[in-house]
Amino acid sequence: MSLKKLFPFLIWLPLIKDTWKDDIIAGITGTIIVIPQAVAFAMIAGLPPIYGFYTAMITPLIAALFGSSYHLISGPTTTSSIVVFAVISKFANPESEVEAFISLAILLSFMAGVIKLVMGFAKMGKLVNFVSHSVVIGFAAGAGILIAFKQLKYVFGIEVPLGSSFYEIIDYIILHIQETNLYVLGVALGTLLIAFVIKKIKYISRLYMLIAMVLGSVLAILLGGSLHGIETVGNVPSNLPPFKVPDFNFEDMRLLTTGAITLALLGLVEAVSIARAVALHSHQKLDNNQEFIGQGLSNIISSFFSSYASSGSFTRSGVNYQAGAKTPFSAIISAIGLMLVVLFFAKFASHLPKPAMGGIILLVGYNLIDFEHIKKITKSSKREFIVLMVTLLGTLFLELEIALFLGIIISLFFYLERTSKPNIAVFGKNSADKFINLIRDDSAEECPQLKMIRIDGSLYFGAVDGISNYFAELYDKNDYKHLLIIANGINFIDVAGAEWITHEVLKWQKRGGGIYFVGLKIISQDVLKKGGFIQTIGSQNFFKDKNTAISTIFKKLNKEQCLSCKVKLFNECKV
Repeated sequence: MSLKKLFPFLIWLPLIKDTWKDDIIAGITGTIIVIPQAVAFAMIAGLPPIYGFYTAMITPLIAALFGSSYHLISGPTTTSSIVVFAVISKFANPESEVEAFISLAILLSFMAGVIKLVMGFAKMGKLVNFVSHSVVIGFAAGAGILIAFKQLKYVFGIEVPLGSSFYEIIDYIILHIQETNLYVLGVALGTLLIAFVIKKIKYISRLYMLIAMVLGSVLAILLGGSLHGIETVGNVPSNLPPFKVPDFNFEDMRLLTTGAITLALLGLVEAVSIARAVALHSHQKLDNNQEFIGQGLSNIISSFFSSYASSGSFTRSGVNYQAGAKTPFSAIISAIGLMLVVLFFAKFASHLPKPAMGGIILLVGYNLIDFEHIKKITKSSKREFIVLMVTLLGTLFLELEIALFLGIIISLFFYLERTSKPNIAVFGKNSADKFINLIRDDSAEECPQLKMIRIDGSLYFGAVDGISNYFAELYDKNDYKHLLIIANGINFIDVAGAEWITHEVLKWQKRGGGIYFVGLKIISQDVLKKGGFIQTIGSQNFFKDKNTAISTIFKKLNKEQCLSCKVKLFNECKV
């Protein structure tokens, strides 16, 4: 293994001498953006704000050094935060068992990191391709709604019981709406309105969360602050992340295993998807496996510095690219900038009102709902819409890991169901002397002795049953003895498909005819060759082009029947 493969930062490190100015500007911009996000995401995760800062300091450093993308910024994210809360809150109360909750969150980060790292070393980067876009959209939308509803207690000032489910929160709010603290509601809605307005102003839109939080804090002071029940986030320590070994308790690790797998899978899908989206504009070639390794190491190492689970951030990555970043050095600058802010300005964060944060997080949840893509999916595919809705509703009413896996399983089922029915087109010759699908030209004629079909799709275990029914009907209801399969549409053949083909060929040969293949891809012949199936079928029955195939098969046709045939489909018929 080369040194650059082991330490990928050696590839971009020499570039800094030309790009450092751009990277520093992008890094400072990233520092400003991450301050309100770190506090908000920590609250979503059920953790004190400082843990959002810790995570935003350490994970970007490691991911930048060992990842693949030049523009991906890692750190606390909405989806990883909500999964952390959902997983840990089953075992510890974030308000009454703060230390236990924090300890489990850090352990969960370590476990998710190990899973990501193992997947990277095992070169499982392609696995993210099996999580469909509809699953991600549905999960994000469900998470957005869930996040928003979990903030309603801060928005209305109503003490919703901790650990309440989605429908329990709705029920409780409706029954206790008369208990609403109007001062709290005013701060929350005022902050939300300010955020909406700032986001519309072009030159400062990137700072909408920071500006809204500052102005929301001013609004809380003007309304009387704690005198009217407006709580703040409390003390935020002004220190760097302390080194502490996670509590490797076997029983805790056993309880967190399912959650760690979910967190790892979702985090990898999120990070790789964001890296791809940015790479479409930057034209950078990515290495999914290296990204897995970078994400894994960032979670593992950061867990020793009091950080919780992280992933790639779409907002910060997009801003990083738009701000002119050229290398991952910008992520390192952003992390160092945040360290300086925490050391010297953390005391200001302690005055942030919870209702203001609640208003901001409502907007964060809303932004997770991708209305444009949901509309496209609704219009274009019923199957994809079902996948999206199952994942979305599962996120709201089931455990998050169940919702995610349910969406993946259903999307894979629909894929298998679709590929289990290869398209079969029947071919004939039209008046223009061209072979054509009969559906496209119903005037095209077929040879009475040679059936010609094209198979579009793979012949694997899931498709064998469906395609064998077609062949059985063709064999029983027709007098054809010869069948030519135009096979350039067959992508691959597995052992089950090879065994079925062999059985079918032998059956037609016993009838005095045969099955022949033209244009079968070399890769599709792999199993046929290695398994010895070609010897049984007969290598002479495979052809590279249609004319050679027809010329060879013509010699086997019943010549008496040819003499009385009025179709005269092939050139050989006219001789």
